[in-house]
Amino acid sequence: MYESEVNDRKEPAGIVPQAVLDELGEYRRQVRARTVLPWGEHCTECVWPSCYTSCELYEPRIDGACRQFVGGVARIPAPQGTVQYLQQITFRRWAKLWTLGTIECQSLETADRWERMNIAVGAVAKSIPAPPPLRRKVLGKLSYLRRNKLTQRNGRENAQPDYFVIEMFNPSDAPIALTLSIRAGATAPRRTFQRLVRALPGLTREKIAFHEIRSVIDTDQAFEVELVPNEAEALTLYFGLIDFVQEKTAAPEQPPRVEARVEGESRKCKCVVWDLDNTLWNGILIEDGADRIAFRNGIKEVIAELDRRGVLQSVASKNNTEEALAVLERLGIKEFFLYPQIHWAPKSQSVATIAQALNIGLDSVIFVDDQEFERREVAGALTEVRVVDPSEIPGMLDMPAFQLPVTEESRNRRLMYRQEEQREALLASYKGDYIGFLRENQMQVFLSRLTDKNMKRVYELAQRTNQMNFSGNRYATEELEKITANSGLDTYVIRCSDRFGTYGIVGFSVVDHHEPRLLDLMFSCRVQAKRVEHGFLGWLLKQHRSNGQGDFFANYRKTSKNEPSGAVFQEVGFQEIGVTDGVTTLRFSRDRDVPEESVVEIAVEDGR
Repeated sequence: MYESEVNDRKEPAGIVPQAVLDELGEYRRQVRARTVLPWGEHCTECVWPSCYTSCELYEPRIDGACRQFVGGVARIPAPQGTVQYLQQITFRRWAKLWTLGTIECQSLETADRWERMNIAVGAVAKSIPAPPPLRRKVLGKLSYLRRNKLTQRNGRENAQPDYFVIEMFNPSDAPIALTLSIRAGATAPRRTFQRLVRALPGLTREKIAFHEIRSVIDTDQAFEVELVPNEAEALTLYFGLIDFVQEKTAAPEQPPRVEARVEGESRKCKCVVWDLDNTLWNGILIEDGADRIAFRNGIKEVIAELDRRGVLQSVASKNNTEEALAVLERLGIKEFFLYPQIHWAPKSQSVATIAQALNIGLDSVIFVDDQEFERREVAGALTEVRVVDPSEIPGMLDMPAFQLPVTEESRNRRLMYRQEEQREALLASYKGDYIGFLRENQMQVFLSRLTDKNMKRVYELAQRTNQMNFSGNRYATEELEKITANSGLDTYVIRCSDRFGTYGIVGFSVVDHHEPRLLDLMFSCRVQAKRVEHGFLGWLLKQHRSNGQGDFFANYRKTSKNEPSGAVFQEVGFQEIGVTDGVTTLRFSRDRDVPEESVVEIAVEDGR
């Protein structure tokens, strides 16, 4: 359910392929009940209500809230779907979908009725002939009542849902990554369940088992849910169902041949888990010996092509670990397999472990094994997993589950997961020594001047940062242009990366080099707790010290949002010496030593 009172655009069903609408209908027939979460548009850097006056990017809706979706939300009819419409959303850079949570499921008939009522009430509310202040008050009250009516009951008297489901139609040719976060409310321990979800070209249905969420979040208490594109700027997605669901559980008395479940299956596969003996290779390792093991005909080409299409791969085998890995190494394919599970535990346990390590749903996994016993064991324990007999390997690449576009991202997907695997292994090896972990990550900071080329990004950064904006300045473009023209000011545009990838432009600083005084310092929360701010301040102090100047000063306007991050000044060695008009003056004495941390490496890109 969406905010119908502030969204009045409608689009014809023809803008969405009929095959997508048909697939939405296929899933509705599997659903028994669902929640009706009251989704709305919000900002990732929201400090309501002060940002409505301080942020130049504030674009008021008719209810006074900030418009985060370009043109609002457009509704596309999809009467066969679990939710009987799709919502077309074009995200601005800082936008997110957000809702208060509930796990209380309603029958599909009741949920449909509530959706129709919401649309009707919204249409009436928008047409109220009232002055703008009164209209904003009415619409705000309506939004408040909808959220509380739908989420005030926590579902303890209901059967628990089976999954949290996200339906997304991506009309572009490139995958879009989003982060799902489910957070406990203010009265509960502040824990967060997170999952990276990828909207592949076409329709993606992400299903997350409820027990995975429940193991992190107490859903009997208040909680909230948000969905944020990882790199959002004017990207468009169509959302259908985004709710907790209960599925129909009736099963046939005699299960069909499990490998036949793949035929005609349109769900895209994210990971293939291979058995080894008589599946990936011919022979049985512990009986035939490593020297006599050879590839199954054509398997190497299938593995390479799946990798090219961005399908992840792993191994679930009952074998001796070191011996099996040595054979994979000799055959030249060990690098293709992430989180291999080679031991004597049940195959279902191995498959579940792989899916959890990759942070993907079980319904996006295909398991290949020559033993019918193993296929049935996995299919019985993990009903979402699709299983395949090796006899079908020659035709695997033609299956609908593997019809995926080949892009630069798909070609690099295994590498991205391998990097994450390395990061996790590195962090675990330090046993809580987070500073050591950051050093091993080879954190790098690149500094350049403010120019026309990077001004737009700095402008957005100034408008949106809150938690790590230490001056509170909201620079307009004209002000930034004046700063660049002022010879007495040094500007620093801060870009960051580590051994695993780039963060882009994450910070901005202004220094009056005559006094000298730090006038402004701000960072995106993406680099929070990565010691980037410590490294930059330390570098700045050393530059000042090398010029033979005296004390170094800094302006710091404390707020409830930036105070936790503002501890960096004290940690580096600044001392408070006074407050004027709400701005705290800090001083780093000429007598103090500049701290040596060596966590991040600083590089100046423009020869300053």
